[in-house]
Amino acid sequence: MSTVRPVRRVDRLTAEQSTAVLALAAAAAETDGTFPLSEDTVLAVRASADAAGEDAARVHLMSHAGDGLAGYAHLDRSDAGAPTGELVVHPRHRREGHGTALLAAAAAAVAPGATLSVWAHGDSAAARAFAEGAGFARARVLWQMRRSLTEPLPDLPLPAGVTVRHFRPGFDDAGWLALNARAFADHPEQGRWTEADLRLRMAEPWFDPEGFLLAVDVGDALQGFHWTKVHPAHGDVPRMGEIYVLGVDPGAHKRGLGAALSVAGLQFLALGGVQHAMLYVDESNSAAVALYRRLGFTVFAADVGYQKIV
Repeated sequence: MSTVRPVRRVDRLTAEQSTAVLALAAAAAETDGTFPLSEDTVLAVRASADAAGEDAARVHLMSHAGDGLAGYAHLDRSDAGAPTGELVVHPRHRREGHGTALLAAAAAAVAPGATLSVWAHGDSAAARAFAEGAGFARARVLWQMRRSLTEPLPDLPLPAGVTVRHFRPGFDDAGWLALNARAFADHPEQGRWTEADLRLRMAEPWFDPEGFLLAVDVGDALQGFHWTKVHPAHGDVPRMGEIYVLGVDPGAHKRGLGAALSVAGLQFLALGGVQHAMLYVDESNSAAVALYRRLGFTVFAADVGYQKIV
């Protein structure tokens, strides 16, 4: 058994540390079959290696064994009362105390009385036992749903007076951020996106403004959007299209716009040769789950958020 060193806390990763974190995550994914970090955390890890990407709300925690990185935890304190985190331990160094040390360090880095949420990707018995053993309770479930795009899609027309055009970088940024905030006012993560969050994603190689669909009225005012994403094939996993973010202005609800935009984005993906589609949705969002089931999606996997008042 390796000796567990004290957890090191930094507000910004070096380029070497960023590379080591992503390599550790890849090793865990190879063993577990599920990537252990969310897209948001991966983007934060990459941006942290650049001084311009420093974010005071984010904390990076590292546990070492020998000369290598054995474990990593990321903490987002944007909401001081409800911070969120993720952690991963290298398969070679599990059951050595790294996970326990990282979780304790994460709890110590938030305000007393805060409700700390820690996400586990994949609803595994091991993650459940670890979380519950540390006093965390299962609080939130994020489903990954999938469907084939080789099967017919329903014909769902846009509401009268609404058309769809693609996102124009540099022109639509502020308007879209305002619409996103309105559409996700009650969402714990999505509704807080900033210009920096948008620009990080626009800089990613997968970003395609043609697949970022905006619903507008006759005056070009934004009514809703469907931002699609295409994941390249990886190993046994085929090329996959994603309903990345789908939102409707609260004032445009109950007109069928969300359903019509869903189909419009899926049609865009299918016309581009993508044969499989996926999305993430909160298990508790009954309206969205019902819509996606009507569109032929079924549950494929789940991520679980565990919470504890610390």
